[in-house]
Amino acid sequence: MARKCAKVRGALLVNRANQNPHLNPLPRGEADAPAPGEGDFRHELLVNPRHVISAMPELAEVEWFRKQWDVARGAAIVDLSLHARNRVFRGSDVRDLRQRLIGANLLSSHARGKRMLFKFSGENWLGIHLGMTGKVRVESPDYRPHKHDHIVLFQPERALVFTDSRQFGRVRFHHGADEPNWWKSDAPEINSRAFDQRFVDQFLDRHRKAPIKAALLMQNGFPGIGNWMADEILWRAKILPSKRTGKLTSRERAALFRATKFVVQRSLETLGKDFSDPPRNWLIHQKWKRDGICPIHRKPLRHATVAGRTTAWCPRCQR
Repeated sequence: MARKCAKVRGALLVNRANQNPHLNPLPRGEADAPAPGEGDFRHELLVNPRHVISAMPELAEVEWFRKQWDVARGAAIVDLSLHARNRVFRGSDVRDLRQRLIGANLLSSHARGKRMLFKFSGENWLGIHLGMTGKVRVESPDYRPHKHDHIVLFQPERALVFTDSRQFGRVRFHHGADEPNWWKSDAPEINSRAFDQRFVDQFLDRHRKAPIKAALLMQNGFPGIGNWMADEILWRAKILPSKRTGKLTSRERAALFRATKFVVQRSLETLGKDFSDPPRNWLIHQKWKRDGICPIHRKPLRHATVAGRTTAWCPRCQR
């Protein structure tokens, strides 16, 4: 689904009053920083007048991208094109990949956190991590690969494309009866029953000195959560992003757990389903604006770098 997006160069407000050591105000001149694709990794939003999406795929976006190849299930790969020397194939035997996937049928797919796994006949598995700028899409069968199309799987009626301009993504291949070891994870998926309050508490206990924003970004505890979802969760839980995890009360931990479940589930119902925007009363619609306000109190948001990521919060809601 193509979208014409305008780049955001929004100048972010700097919270100079807050001297918390975990808060690093944005450097002077942030207002003129380049947009995504122009060198600044912290500006992660693309917008147009009607839609707001994250430029760095997170859990819900990954689920949407995964489903783009669903139309190809049951059909055989008749040819493929790849750039074998590109770093996205690091650690993979591209010769084996080519030999085994041609003639194989796409059977199923699954998303886990920020990764996707595609199962093919003949006990073949293709894993894709979108990284910062990766995208999965479908083109016509006569499609001619472009510079950043790292792998294109041709079927009689279509071409399955993975493109990644920055090459922070990854393509992995495995041949075997069972799913590859690199796909397995000790962290349960957030929308599963195994991701419960006990798991969250135990994980937070192991990272007591970290700012809670940093803990939320750890993929071995909160798989699939990225920058915008972490801010959304903390805003709903009414927790200051820079607060040390060990300082959270039991009530705050419970609120964090509930907010995590809610944001993930609702995101999967919108972004993950048809790439539609989250509800208008979500923080993401204000997060990157120069004059962004809290959707509840209409109070100006504050911005700073927390855990190395541009972070927004409401000074009234989150203390």
